[in-house]
Amino acid sequence: MTLRSQIARAKAPEADPLRLGVGWTREQLGGPYVLVDSVAGDSHPGSVHLHEVAQAAADGVSEAGGAAARYACTDMCDGIAQGTDGMDFSLPSRDVIASAVEMHARSGYYDALVLVSGCDKAVPAHLMAAARLDLPTVHIPGGSMPAGRGGTTVDQIGSIAAALRRGEISQEVYRDWVDSAVPSCGSCAFMGTALTSQVLAEVLGLALPGSAVIPAGSPEHLDLARRSGAAAVAHLAAGLTARSFLTADALENAIVVHAAVGGSTNFLLHLPAVAAELGLGIDLDRLQQLNDEVPFLVDTRPTGNYPANLFWHAGGVRRVMREVAPHLHLDALCATGRSWGEELEAWAPSEEVPKELAVLGLTWRNIIRPASDPVAAQGAIAVLRGNLAPRGSVVKRTAVLPEALVVQGPCRVFERQEDALDAVTNRVVGPGEVVVVRSEGPRGSGMPEQYYLTAAIAADAELARSTALITDGRFSGATRGPCVGHVSPEAARGGPIAALRDGDIVRVDVPGLRLDLLGAAGDVELSPARGDALIAERLASWEPPRRSGGADLLALYRSLASHADEGAVMRAPI
Repeated sequence: MTLRSQIARAKAPEADPLRLGVGWTREQLGGPYVLVDSVAGDSHPGSVHLHEVAQAAADGVSEAGGAAARYACTDMCDGIAQGTDGMDFSLPSRDVIASAVEMHARSGYYDALVLVSGCDKAVPAHLMAAARLDLPTVHIPGGSMPAGRGGTTVDQIGSIAAALRRGEISQEVYRDWVDSAVPSCGSCAFMGTALTSQVLAEVLGLALPGSAVIPAGSPEHLDLARRSGAAAVAHLAAGLTARSFLTADALENAIVVHAAVGGSTNFLLHLPAVAAELGLGIDLDRLQQLNDEVPFLVDTRPTGNYPANLFWHAGGVRRVMREVAPHLHLDALCATGRSWGEELEAWAPSEEVPKELAVLGLTWRNIIRPASDPVAAQGAIAVLRGNLAPRGSVVKRTAVLPEALVVQGPCRVFERQEDALDAVTNRVVGPGEVVVVRSEGPRGSGMPEQYYLTAAIAADAELARSTALITDGRFSGATRGPCVGHVSPEAARGGPIAALRDGDIVRVDVPGLRLDLLGAAGDVELSPARGDALIAERLASWEPPRRSGGADLLALYRSLASHADEGAVMRAPI
C-alpha cells in the first residue's frame, strides 16, 4: 500500500526538514502519518483535559509504528454562552471545527485520524469531518465528569437560577449550588447533547466499545486513548476507512440507541449533518417508526432520576445495545473491526456491582432498565408535522408531562427568545397559551439554544402542565417540558411559522404527531383547513428579512445554512 503521506512528501522536499524541526525522527518520516486532532483548550471542563488524552493517543500511535502529530481547534462552551448573543455561534462552531479538521488533514496529507472531543458541537463536528475525509479514523470521547454534591448536575442550575429570580431562594443558597455543580473535568453529567453524541460515536463504530461516558481523565480514559491511537494504525493497515463504519445501517443503529437512551433533540440536527457528508439522508418517517418501536431504557437526567456519569459504570452502550438487539443491524462494524453482533456476544461484563453504583444502593438495572421493564414503552423523539411544520419539527416526548402532551390555545408570538423569557418569568404568559419564538432558525439568528426559556417554563408547575413552546430554533440537551423545536421551514425562509399572529389558535398534539394552526382569534371554525387558508393569505404578502452582509462567521453561516431537517449545515451555493 502506497501511503498518501509519502506520495505528497515526494512532491514537497521542504516537508522533511519542517517535520524534523518539530521533533520527528528520520524514521518517522517514512510514515504512516496520523493526525491526532482534538478540541483541547481552556474553554470549558469538557475540553480542558484533552491535551493529556491527545498525548496518550499519540503515544499509542507511536507504539503501533505510526508518526503522530497533535493539532487542536478548541470548541466553545454552550453553557458559558447560554442566554447571550454568544450562543448564536454555537451551531456554526460545529461546521468550523469540521472544516478545521479537514484543513489539518488535507494540508498535512495524513494517512489516518484520531479525533478527540467530548461536547455538544465538537463530537458531531468530528463525526462530520470523519465522514467527509473518509480516512481510517478513531474517535476518542472526552468522557464525563462526576456529579456534584448530593448528585447535583449542572443542568439543574437553570431551574435554580429561575427560583432565585422569583425570590424563592437566597443568593447564598444559590451560590452553594453553583460552587458544587461542576466538580471536575469532563462533559456535564446528564444525557444532554454532549453525552448523547459520545454514545452515538460509539454506536456508529468510530469510538472503541466502552468509551462513551468514560470517567474523564481517569486511568481507564488514558488507556483507552492509547488503544485508540493504535487502533487507527490498525485500521490503516486493514484498509478500513470511516465510511467502512458510517453506513446506512450504522445510522439506523444510532437512531435505535438514541431512542433507548432518551437522547438530546439536537441529535436531529447532527445525525442528518453526518448523513449529508456521506451523501445519505435521514428518513424522518423511519426515525419515528423506530422511536415508536424501541423502548426508552436509560433513567438519567435531565428527564430521569440519576446523573448520567453512572451510565458507563452500568455497562454503557454495549448494555443498551444488548437490550435493544432485535432492533439493530448487528452486522454493522464497531471500532474494533468486528461486527457489533460479534462484539456483543464476546462482551462479558463483571457480575460484581461497581462500587460507584453500590455506594448508592444501585445496580445496573436502575440506570439501564431491561427491555422487559423500560422507563417508557417508546423512544425519546416525536417528529411533528402539520401546516406549521411541513418539513417537520421535533419534541423530546419523554421530557413532557402527560397533561401537556396535547395543548390547544392562543399563541403569543416573539421574534427573540429574550423577550419570550421575560414574558414567562414575569408571568405575562398564562396557562393554556402557546409560546411561539421565531426568527431563531439557521437562516435567522444562527439557531441558538433556548435553554433558559425552556427551564423557566419547566420550573413553573402550572405552565409546565398547560403550555407549549414552539420555535424554529433549538433547545439544549438538558431541556424538559412541552418544547417543539426545529420547525421547518423556518421563518427566515418564509415558512408557515412566519404567518402566525398573537391570538391565533395553535394545536400541539404530540401523540398525534401534529403541529397546526387552526384559526385566528375569534374564528368560529377551527380546523387545519382554516389554518391552511390563513397561512396562504398571510404569506402572499410576506417579504424576507433584510440581512447584513459581510464576511463575519455569523453572516456566512446564516447565508449558507441548510434547512434544520437537513442538519443546518453550511453548503456552498451551486
